[in-house]
Amino acid sequence: MVVTGASTGIGRAIAGKLAEAGSCLGICARDKARLEKAATELRAAGAKVVAIPTDVSREEEVERFATGVERELGRTSVLVNNAGVGRFGSFLDLTLDDYDRTFAVNVRGPFLCSKRFIPDMVEAGDGVVVNIASLAGKHPFRTGSVYAASKHALLGMSASMMLDLREHGVRVLCVCPGSVDTPFFGEEGHRTPRGAKVLDADDVADLVLTAIRISDRATVSEVEIRPIDP
Repeated sequence: MVVTGASTGIGRAIAGKLAEAGSCLGICARDKARLEKAATELRAAGAKVVAIPTDVSREEEVERFATGVERELGRTSVLVNNAGVGRFGSFLDLTLDDYDRTFAVNVRGPFLCSKRFIPDMVEAGDGVVVNIASLAGKHPFRTGSVYAASKHALLGMSASMMLDLREHGVRVLCVCPGSVDTPFFGEEGHRTPRGAKVLDADDVADLVLTAIRISDRATVSEVEIRPIDP
């Protein structure tokens, strides 16, 4: 199983839940030190882990990552496209670099990873792709022009992927979390949500694990998860 952006936040929580369930894991993130820390923790929990620093917006790095995972773990049956960035600010202040970088990671990244791992799923006649989007893709907010647009694009791509791949036995799920208390907010310069009013990364990870385990007769194509007390 593969999880991108697995060094912190939602990706780290998903990797942890999969490790607890006995999965072998291929994980990636851009920050080598954080990725190695996550890999060490997952191995301590008993999981076999391949960790390769990767920028998912770069095709050659995705290829290197996939090749390394397949060499050590074999075919990937589950792909979680979680890696993401956010550039926030008034539309008047956002730059072309903000736009390009956000779309490169949040949309191009899942496209590249999916194109690399899905053919083996199709050949085997089974597999699951989980794209981590955001409620921001449905409910834009001030300062979120490029971030909300990227997640809206990911929602559209996921819906079409599901229709294209279901006949091949490959299920595609798009998860749309509301505010989640992770390092993402602080690192990307956005406001930090109030802890009592947001989700925990484990809440999203539990949902993903449940969806992956659903009967192969069924597919969950899109899920919204939000704080019960907004």
